[in-house]
Amino acid sequence: MTVGTMHSESARLRNAMVDLVAADHAAKGLTLRPEVEAALRTVPRELFTPGLSLEQAYANAAVLKKRRGEEAISSVSAPFLIAEMLGQAADALGDLAGCHVLEVGSGGYNASLVRELVGPSGSVTTVDIDSEITDRAIACLAAAGYDDVTVVCADAEHPIASDHRWDLIIVTVGAWDIPPAWRDQLTDGGVLVVPLRMFGITKSYALRRHGDRLVSESHRQCGFVSVQGDGAHEVRYVDIADGVHLRLDEGQQVDPAVLDGLLAQPREEAWVGVSLPPRTALIDLNLWLATHLTHEPGEFVVLTAQETAIEAGVVAPSWQFGTPATLHDGTLAYRSALRWTGRRFDLGAYAHGPEAAAAAGRMVEHMRAWVDAGSPPPVLHVLPARTPDGDLPDGAVLDKRHSRLVLTFTPHEKGTP
Repeated sequence: MTVGTMHSESARLRNAMVDLVAADHAAKGLTLRPEVEAALRTVPRELFTPGLSLEQAYANAAVLKKRRGEEAISSVSAPFLIAEMLGQAADALGDLAGCHVLEVGSGGYNASLVRELVGPSGSVTTVDIDSEITDRAIACLAAAGYDDVTVVCADAEHPIASDHRWDLIIVTVGAWDIPPAWRDQLTDGGVLVVPLRMFGITKSYALRRHGDRLVSESHRQCGFVSVQGDGAHEVRYVDIADGVHLRLDEGQQVDPAVLDGLLAQPREEAWVGVSLPPRTALIDLNLWLATHLTHEPGEFVVLTAQETAIEAGVVAPSWQFGTPATLHDGTLAYRSALRWTGRRFDLGAYAHGPEAAAAAGRMVEHMRAWVDAGSPPPVLHVLPARTPDGDLPDGAVLDKRHSRLVLTFTPHEKGTP
């Protein structure tokens, strides 16, 4: 293949990738911002995925994963997800032109897109804890002509260029907490975009700084490799059956002996009795369930399942990579797969164990309450760990190492959006 042919094929595949990203946004009810689209059509992604074919480089999926055993510890993120997070940042700040940006979690590709967006009067610094990743980022950025991006090898749990303040910090690894450095290094009114894990559920939040606190302005469903270094927090898994696991992420205690043969017991089910449209934001329902079920007896957990277990009928979760569930006195209940009628669906719960019918019914009542409240999205408030209870906003509180997180749901009046 000649150089000219390679450039032509690269441009064709790049434009096809962006067309897929735009279609994915539209299917989710989102709009791909024009400047983000232009950056995606400009940056040659293949220069940041050495060793992969052009077809692999322009797949609308995460690629070039670095692994430690079975665990992925680094990757070049999926284009649709990169575009959503850049869109969150641009929506929050109005325009990224002239912004000074810190990226946490390097690789080069996202940093080059941000460099396009901030323009000649802005700046981009990207940091990663892994020297292999930063060395590759330096080489790839130079090859693509973005050698004015500053690359730092450090643990971003701690301040980077501590005398500097950033208009935007965008994190491309999954975080369990918000270290003080991320808040303190933002300008007041600056924005942090971060994939944050609460109750075992990850969402990308755009958080604006207001003094010593951060308040969310948008959120998106997402998944990322976990942060390394001093900010790492291990997720524990307990096997419940072959290919079915419980994710424990907030200090839950589960006796594995209780789980033996649990899913072999008869299944009870309950349904809300609603007819919802396809674009209903069910990730908001998952956090509603997490914040409400944690106040009931037992443990709130997240059920995950391999495709083989689902196909065999062992479980039928709402989402195989993370379904809200409760475990109490030998009874497991979880949010079930949707029940479709035409192009609308109902919500349900399945349960196994001695109190299965009651447990499924309780979960369904919480789902019904969310629907009756107008299916509200959560607003996340992030406050320092030292904040007294009396200074917290009303909502469900989750205490982390550095932060007190408060999720607030504001019911909609009937007839309002």
